[in-house]
Amino acid sequence: MKLVLGCIRKACQDYNLIEDGDKIAVGVSGGKDSLLLLNALKLYKQFSRQKFEICAITVTMGLEPFDLTNISKMCDELEIEYKIVPSNLGEVLFDIRKEKSPCSLCAKMRRGLLYEAAKNMGCNKVAYAHHSDDMVETLLLSLFYEGRINTFSPKTYLSRTDLTLIRPLIYLSESHIIKLVNKLQFPVVKNPCPIDGHTKRQYIKDLLKDIEKDIPDTRKLMLSALRNTDAYNLLDKGKV
Repeated sequence: MKLVLGCIRKACQDYNLIEDGDKIAVGVSGGKDSLLLLNALKLYKQFSRQKFEICAITVTMGLEPFDLTNISKMCDELEIEYKIVPSNLGEVLFDIRKEKSPCSLCAKMRRGLLYEAAKNMGCNKVAYAHHSDDMVETLLLSLFYEGRINTFSPKTYLSRTDLTLIRPLIYLSESHIIKLVNKLQFPVVKNPCPIDGHTKRQYIKDLLKDIEKDIPDTRKLMLSALRNTDAYNLLDKGKV
């Protein structure tokens, strides 16, 4: 956990993610990433110079099986306020709309429910558990499927909701998360979505694994490129 806390500290220093008086809602999907973030922020709170509060929110899709009992117990043990927001997103997406590629719409609808719950709980920030691999994958998704060079930001202010999104795990690799979550035996809940593992993001994950067979440092190099904003060499007419 020492490495995780170090990554959070660096992200907070680089991007001013956490400030005095913050109340941060951690979006808990039930997966390994969000459970690690929740536990790590609880520990980080003890050592941070900033005084802040954290709570946890899970937005369900109405799909089964999705038992959150053990996550509720974990939050009780950590003395973290936990709210479960039920929804029928699964029915809307798969039965009513019959979406073939529902990920984007699903994410948008879940975000709306999460932000509403966060505001009702008095939060001014929402924390997502996106890690360094997510940043690289999002870059390739944007490049291949949208024709633009883009990834998510470590910190984003949402004027419509007056909330700030933060991503404290951006310097942490997924491989380290997997090892730590397995070691600590967090109560991970399997994603009940019927297309889990068959998405464009999963395709990009598999593609990166294949590339790394020839170029082992692919992810590290791409992450370095994302941080090296002064060395972009794009087709900018303004620089001609």
